Amino acid sequence: MIFGAHLGIAEGLPEAVHALRAIHGDALQIFSKSPQMWGGPPIAPAAAESFREAVQAEKVRATAVHHGYLANLASPKPDTLARSRGAFRDEVARAELLGVDALIFHPGAHVGSGVPAGLATIAESLRRALAERPGGTVRWLLENAAGQGTTLGSTFEELATVLAAVDAPDRLGVTLDTCHLFAAGWDLRTDEGYGRLIDKLRDTVGLGTVRAFHLNDAKAALGSHLDRHENIGKGEIGLEGFRRVVNDPTWSTTPGYLETPLDPKTGYARYAEDLVTLRSLVPGAPAAAGTSADRRGTRRRSSTVK
Repeated sequence: MIFGAHLGIAEGLPEAVHALRAIHGDALQIFSKSPQMWGGPPIAPAAAESFREAVQAEKVRATAVHHGYLANLASPKPDTLARSRGAFRDEVARAELLGVDALIFHPGAHVGSGVPAGLATIAESLRRALAERPGGTVRWLLENAAGQGTTLGSTFEELATVLAAVDAPDRLGVTLDTCHLFAAGWDLRTDEGYGRLIDKLRDTVGLGTVRAFHLNDAKAALGSHLDRHENIGKGEIGLEGFRRVVNDPTWSTTPGYLETPLDPKTGYARYAEDLVTLRSLVPGAPAAAGTSADRRGTRRRSSTVK
């Protein structure tokens, strides 16, 4: 697995790349704007070019933009749905400008319309977005949900339904969040539990559709449906759960982005610790990836860190 983290861009897009290398990460996820806003200021072409150049110079192996939190591509409310579809189009354009590998997004919530209707609305939202940008290079990744409230995508059958309805395997994929998996009832802590997960993935979305992970331990219990992240090895999943995931050859070239809790006083120091922990689970893995950046980057933190 390619280990990395979600970093903020308050100090500039290229600075996020340098901060990643300072904590010895190889995969970078960012917000392209504040996740609590429908829109954001345009990305200057020069800033986007500087970001792309920094990614290339630092030899970052995987990159992603995470969509903001307000959009709901499953909404039954016409005004909200129209605004959500507009926000998604904007996020796609920003991701394409930055040249990242993937745009990761939450499928949405049906808020009372029902699961079938919600899934159909998500699929229609994505079909429209694809028709408007047929030549895009960024892969759109639906993130699995923890199953809280009316959120969609906590089951692989729901994700598979959307993927099949859109029918664009070269443009779509899935991101698996380990905390969400655990909260939805998938026990990563045992061989039997992890085996059931792999079998279900193979039978629904397909293993090749999984293009990224969010690596988060879980504060809440198995099957709680609560999305509460914890640092690696400090939560309910524990080290043995992550040992199975990161040593599975299926994911050897799949990026895994940390979204674990940070300490405002120490910036990204906890990310650095979590990356060391993850690598310690892989026999023969180096303690840290090479870097040309200095260690000061571990203290950087943006208000837009997830």
